[in-house]
Amino acid sequence: MIKDLVSVILVNYNGFKDTCEIVDSLKSIETYPYEIIVVDNASDNGEGDRLQKQYPEISVICSNRNLGFAGGNNLGIGRAKGEFLFFLNNDTILTRPVLEILAGCLKKDKQLGCVSPKTTFWPENSVLQYAGATPMSRITLRNEFIGYNRKDDGSYDIPCKTSFPNGAAMMIRHSDVEKFGLMPNLYFLYYEELDWCVQMQKAGFYIWYEPRAVVAHKESASVGLQSPLQVYYHTRNRLIFVRRTIVNRYERIVAYAYQLVCAVPKRFVFFLVSRKYRLLKPLLKGACDGIKAVCSKRLMLW
Repeated sequence: MIKDLVSVILVNYNGFKDTCEIVDSLKSIETYPYEIIVVDNASDNGEGDRLQKQYPEISVICSNRNLGFAGGNNLGIGRAKGEFLFFLNNDTILTRPVLEILAGCLKKDKQLGCVSPKTTFWPENSVLQYAGATPMSRITLRNEFIGYNRKDDGSYDIPCKTSFPNGAAMMIRHSDVEKFGLMPNLYFLYYEELDWCVQMQKAGFYIWYEPRAVVAHKESASVGLQSPLQVYYHTRNRLIFVRRTIVNRYERIVAYAYQLVCAVPKRFVFFLVSRKYRLLKPLLKGACDGIKAVCSKRLMLW
């Protein structure tokens, strides 16, 4: 590992334009030592090769299959040379430097495991997406981004410990991966960074929100709000998250019951009444596949 170097890891899947925009913003704004690693998750039309040709100075890894969010980031970790790893969604934009601020937080305290910047929406970058996160309910598996959809008027400018980072922009020390492991790759999409942070906290680390660093995010540009993909993986992965992170057997049973008896039927009725028929099948399939996954003996090993 190279001291003080930040390895910026971007996962690309059919997002050539977005990836170019974040690479360009990094190149035009950041002066702190960094390298850019792009993992192309088997995009169409040879996007990985096109990115490498357009930006010969960056490292592009072309996967021959879509490894999902965690799998792509883990591939990037394997190539990273930096002391720090900055996981950045490819649908983000930098309007000011952030790397030195975030790396500085990690340098100050060895028990700090992960730090996330303030995140705003883009192009409405005066509106907040993330200013820390509330604890997750062990029954409903719901939590909230603090400040979500609020005006960025300075009210959320106090750095603090928080329950979870924003998976769209988070930095860790490279050396700490040995202590809490790689991102769990069984989720494919959604909940993997939440599970990862549970493992960090079990290893004795805490999570930090740093408002001096700001990143803008085109929320859900890659999969779309309430897309079949989102509905399927949210439904499936909530059940997997319960199995992997809730130790108390009673709480785990209650959480399963809430998801299968309350949450899934409620969403089914909502999609039916609102005529979102294309979301019914992924909802039910997500529930069925989630049940199969939690019954698998291999689940805790992934």
